[in-house]
Amino acid sequence: MGRLAVDIGGTFTDLVFFDDQTGDLTAEKSLTTPKDLTKGIQNSITLANVNTKAVSFFVHGGTTVINAITERKGSKTALITTKGFRDVLEIARGNRPDLYNLRFQKPKPFVPRRLRFEVEERIDTTGGIIKPIVLNDLNTIVEKCSKEKVEAIAIIFLHSYASPRHEILCAEYLRKQLPKVSVTASHEITREWREYERANTAVLNAYVQPTVHKYFDRLETSLREQGFSCPMHAMQSNGGTASFSWARSHPITLVESGPSAGVNAAALVGNLCEEKNVIYLDIGGTTAKCSVIKNGQVEVTTEYKLEWTRTNPGYPVKVPVVDIVEIGTGGGSIAWFDKVNSLKVGPVSAGADPGPACYSQGGIEPTVTDAKLITGVLDPKYFAGGRIKLDIKKAKTAMEKIAFGLKTDVISAAESVIRLADADMINALKLISIQRGHDPRDFVLVVGGGGGAMHAATLGRELGVREIIIPLYPGYFSAWGMLATEPRRDFVLTRLMRADNIELQQIIDIFKELNAEAQAYFSTDKDLDSKSISVEARIDLRYQGQEHWVGVPVDIKKINIEKFLSDFHVAHERAYTFRLDDSPIELVNFHLTATAAVPRPKINKISNNKKAKQLYKTYRKVFFSEDGDHDTKVLERELLPAGYTDYGPLLVEEKSATTLVHPEQKLFVDEIGFLHISQKK
Repeated sequence: MGRLAVDIGGTFTDLVFFDDQTGDLTAEKSLTTPKDLTKGIQNSITLANVNTKAVSFFVHGGTTVINAITERKGSKTALITTKGFRDVLEIARGNRPDLYNLRFQKPKPFVPRRLRFEVEERIDTTGGIIKPIVLNDLNTIVEKCSKEKVEAIAIIFLHSYASPRHEILCAEYLRKQLPKVSVTASHEITREWREYERANTAVLNAYVQPTVHKYFDRLETSLREQGFSCPMHAMQSNGGTASFSWARSHPITLVESGPSAGVNAAALVGNLCEEKNVIYLDIGGTTAKCSVIKNGQVEVTTEYKLEWTRTNPGYPVKVPVVDIVEIGTGGGSIAWFDKVNSLKVGPVSAGADPGPACYSQGGIEPTVTDAKLITGVLDPKYFAGGRIKLDIKKAKTAMEKIAFGLKTDVISAAESVIRLADADMINALKLISIQRGHDPRDFVLVVGGGGGAMHAATLGRELGVREIIIPLYPGYFSAWGMLATEPRRDFVLTRLMRADNIELQQIIDIFKELNAEAQAYFSTDKDLDSKSISVEARIDLRYQGQEHWVGVPVDIKKINIEKFLSDFHVAHERAYTFRLDDSPIELVNFHLTATAAVPRPKINKISNNKKAKQLYKTYRKVFFSEDGDHDTKVLERELLPAGYTDYGPLLVEEKSATTLVHPEQKLFVDEIGFLHISQKK
């Protein structure tokens, strides 16, 4: 029996299978099939030759949700809210990221005004009913939704985080009257306050729900037809897994499905290498994602914003998401010139269809992958283990338009494309490290994704990290991380109260309520041992009058009010450089994270046989940009023994990735096969 993980990316669909009995790990990838994503999964299973009847656990991550949102291919959605609040999506927030932009425009709501409806009802901040809801008032809304052929409805009533009773009644009524329409009530997704954020989260969940429901139905049918009979799980954005049925009802929790698994895997790599502080970078075919792991802890936030940039406030998603910064730069990112003839790379990607020009599948635009091929980093005969042959002539033909625009030769144009892509990634890495007060010299850089190893040496040197670590199977890193991921759910509840008026029993009762919900949630999974469930808790606090808060961990078995208030002062000073010891403190949100322990794949030590056959395959000329061009030794990763040391310039090839080592850099292979790159001393 074994565990199988599949991660669907913009260009490739990755598969990793771990055999519980032999300890063998099989990894394979195939091109993603955008028109029907299940075919890409089928292709990966066939290529890996997996015995589907021997799979005891299946977990899946992908881009279905985020693609439906970013490409605006979700369902026609309506919004029902408290009277007087139909324009909350349009009003949004007054704070703008680009303060002096006089042409600033707010992001367009996903629900047009004609499909935003109001209902006479009102609940106060403590959950008390001010005005009861009259369900017959919904009949007119039902008629309009039917006439407009609405496919999904989001419900967001004022203060429903304090009491969802009106949302429950409304949702039940609508599901009876409109049985073919997906209905999302905000309390089903989040019980954390802030009306605009909750409204947008409920709307986005409703917007993608029909699409995700159809996709998971199709995927489950396809897997059953192939012989799967095991439990099926989806990777969530909070770094945990959930059942397919939960994912169908809460699709917005999958918005950063694949990347969150990569962050989990990076934390595991840090633990194996005894490195508590890790900067993680994943470079795929369409995007690059990065995150910081401090003291071995993956940061999870409910302040995530989809499509956020320095000039765009984006769309808030009030569900727990691993803290990730994502940019539209990857291997398939297209190089182009803007209106003032400045060279740009991304965010548009060639994807899997037609793909980069060198794939010979109809693509004609120059991409980062084409540039890496032209500069000698990629072997045209060994890409994806030799299964995909790259055409350097087509890559050069595509790059000619960049060379013409820059008035230079094709190789220099390719180097310019790579340097610009690296600059975009460095900016993202600095955003999550230096600009958040972290010193990169205290961190190691762990990279994943098909493109991560190619850029790691350059980016790590520029950022100034202590060391760069290339883990095993970097091109399948997110899928590998899914196998090491545990079922998890985060429970968040807003209860605003003054610290000087609070009683200990109030806090105990709140966490008892959340813990009971956690136990009930996991009890539905018969494959989980109730004794394997562990919980972590925290309280969000702030000084009275503040807008935002600071989270403080608490031990729910022995809650000490004085201790967590003292911890808050310290945490606030660390975050904002000051503390107000005499100011009143407010408790805002209560968090409980429940995790169920499951078996994880073991990583075996590799051989340290120094008498292995010749390690290098060949030499080839590689252009290292500012480091010049060099005849570079090409190593086969599978042949490298533990303890192997070498010096750049080097290329280390494997099926899923190519690792580049600059001149003046050192390569070391540790006892489990991870590659370590550092500067020569």
